[in-house]
Amino acid sequence: MRNAMHTDTEHCVRAVQSKDARFDGWFFTAVLTTRIYCRPSCPVVPPKPENMTFYPSAAACQQAGFRACKRCRPDTSPGSPEWNQRADLVARAMRLIGDGIVDREGVPGLAARLGYSTRQIERQLNAELGAGPLALARAQRAQTARLLVETTALPMADVAFAAGFSSIRTFNDTVREVYALSPSELRDRLPNARTDKTRTDKTRTDARPSSTGGPVGTPAALNLRLPFRAPLNPDNLFGHLAATAVPGVEEWRDGAYRRTLRLPYGHGIAALTPKPDHIACRLTLSDLRDLPVAISRCRRMLDLDADPVAVDEQLRTDPVLAPLVAKAPGRRVPRTVDEAEFAVRAVLGQQVSTAAARTHAARLVTAYGDPVDDPEGGLTHLFPTPQALAALDPESLAMPRTRRTTFTTLVGQLADGVLHLGVESDWSEARARLLALPGFGPWTVDVIAMRALGDPDAFLPTDLGIRRAAQELGLPSTPAALTARAATWRPWRAYAVQYLWATDSHPINFLPV
Repeated sequence: MRNAMHTDTEHCVRAVQSKDARFDGWFFTAVLTTRIYCRPSCPVVPPKPENMTFYPSAAACQQAGFRACKRCRPDTSPGSPEWNQRADLVARAMRLIGDGIVDREGVPGLAARLGYSTRQIERQLNAELGAGPLALARAQRAQTARLLVETTALPMADVAFAAGFSSIRTFNDTVREVYALSPSELRDRLPNARTDKTRTDKTRTDARPSSTGGPVGTPAALNLRLPFRAPLNPDNLFGHLAATAVPGVEEWRDGAYRRTLRLPYGHGIAALTPKPDHIACRLTLSDLRDLPVAISRCRRMLDLDADPVAVDEQLRTDPVLAPLVAKAPGRRVPRTVDEAEFAVRAVLGQQVSTAAARTHAARLVTAYGDPVDDPEGGLTHLFPTPQALAALDPESLAMPRTRRTTFTTLVGQLADGVLHLGVESDWSEARARLLALPGFGPWTVDVIAMRALGDPDAFLPTDLGIRRAAQELGLPSTPAALTARAATWRPWRAYAVQYLWATDSHPINFLPV
């Protein structure tokens, strides 16, 4: 754990002086003489230690009056791993802010989802991050605005509303304050921008402001780069997503994992391609206001904010895992863009093969999913909502009666709001509620905890693949003994699962050809 790292001045100074990219997103360096803040790996000559001060978030830097560095672009660094490895109030609040809740529902909506007062939320976020929810959401809007300014030819008015700003004036003032440049100056700094003002390439969109204050109309195709902390091994990450892809909702095409997204203002399609130093992301959105949420969900699905160095250092202490880590470091946990969807698919996959689970899911998608157009591929539907699935006839499900009961109970509780599996979920509470459902045993609960809730310490000692790997490696193969042996892997047992699974020749462990 590296929480409150910004308070360890000596450690931070060493990271800045060595330009260590592993700490990007963990803390930010503010330079007192220039009033600029940077990421630790900024390529410029490091300032004198006495001129440095450190903050836990970009929002805290901005709130203190510092501007983002134009060289290292600290606002675009990977997010802090803290929010994906913790389940306390601050971490859950940060995940919700990343999912755009403050922009859509305000701070009262954030507090209501977490079950705390707005005052408690403000106090805890300020104590740990140096900024409240409004400042954190504002920093995210500024980053989204910069992304749209630099990667699209959208008119500035459309950029402002797509990024979540309530007015053009607020948009202009925020961009100037954060970047010390106007929006048009940001765009003019791009290569060839001065000689090609129109930039009518394939990613251009003619979206226009709607009466509701957001750009709609022609779906906007945006090409983005999603950063991550190196190393990243894409084999099991993209291999798992591709091998378990539900026809119509997901596919592997031209070296990219593609899937449909159900978003707050509409729908989208994401195409994600692994590159050596980033993930190439092509997003096609029916409403550009969904851009921040789409990015956040893609990052979460690919576990891009993980700290692979911290994970692998811990797992290497086990002499059995050390060779596996050395052979292919940087494995991530393949997660999901929709927690409820994954829970449904976990039930469909109980005691059947991967192919059978895909077939069950594809039938539900065709019958109950919302259709979408995909001019660039073969995607046809959004995955059905719990409400749609709750209305189906249980007798139509080609599965044993006991599993039908498990399925209908799950979708009924999800549809009624009795069971919550969102980014704001308390992991312990969600586990307890899942275990109380008929047909939910340790494997189903833990696979949902690992891939939907994002618990980095979820473990699957009863999984057939894990038991087979354990036996081949000389680890205990009974669930109780293996769980006891895995205590030294904590808090990263979900990552150990990836390394153990990877010893098998199953397609989930390999990038598709």
